[in-house]
Amino acid sequence: MVLTKRRANNHKEIFFVVAALVPGLLFYGIYNLYGILMTFQFSTLDWTGISQDSRFVGFANYLKLFKDPMMGVAVKNNLILMITSIVIQLPFALLLALALNSAIKGTRFFRTIFFLPMLFSTVATGIMWQLFFDPMFGILAYVMNAVGLGQYVIGFLADVRTAMPAVLFVICWQFIPFYMIIIKAGLTNISIELYEAATIDGANRWQSFWKITLPLISPTLRTAAVMSMVGSLKYFDLVYIMTGGGPSGATELMATYMYKKGFVEFGMGYASAIAGLMFIICFVFACGFLYITRVREAH
Repeated sequence: MVLTKRRANNHKEIFFVVAALVPGLLFYGIYNLYGILMTFQFSTLDWTGISQDSRFVGFANYLKLFKDPMMGVAVKNNLILMITSIVIQLPFALLLALALNSAIKGTRFFRTIFFLPMLFSTVATGIMWQLFFDPMFGILAYVMNAVGLGQYVIGFLADVRTAMPAVLFVICWQFIPFYMIIIKAGLTNISIELYEAATIDGANRWQSFWKITLPLISPTLRTAAVMSMVGSLKYFDLVYIMTGGGPSGATELMATYMYKKGFVEFGMGYASAIAGLMFIICFVFACGFLYITRVREAH
């Protein structure tokens, strides 16, 4: 009798779990998995995206990608963005998280100040930094003129030499607080008793960081790195608002190039091929990174 009741309760729990998961799985399946499959299907077509007429071309769009010089520039810029995000965003986010996690006064105030860039909408952020870099009325030009560097004032977003560094700076400014909060959450989960035991054993702060903090937040850092990597490879909005991929393709990314081909030039088949390549690149980089980091942890 008791066993029967337990089985009935188990069946109810399983039914509740399945019922709770079904809406999310349906949403994910329709808007993600189905979308990915349809993207690869559209990439085999010569299609404008608005016409009912389409022509099957197989892998012709993908072959065209490898002959497109602008696509090479876009992939290179995405890789630069990815490397910059990992090398600059994550270390700075870790430093800020460590500072906020320490016993200093005003951590709540600084936590709010540091997180402010994430509270702004991307459109507002893009316009604000456009005005900041404006060579005529921007704050940067005003400061440079005030300190006697007026001869170096240029259109930072309109010059092929400075456009990409300027955009990278803004992206790092916007997303460092995001990763700071993620790493701060990982630091909070570390028991203070471990640090107390290490202090008793004679370890200093630097040794505690390398032997306790870093190993215990490595899963958090790995997650943040994957998010930063994938986000950089499919980035779009801020670059499109600030430069539109210009000047002369200096800030062109795969996503901005895909948008232009699909919604400006109405080459939806070719744009879908770009999206398919973006998915493959993101998938390969993410899986490769996770595999390498887990193999190193195992050894």
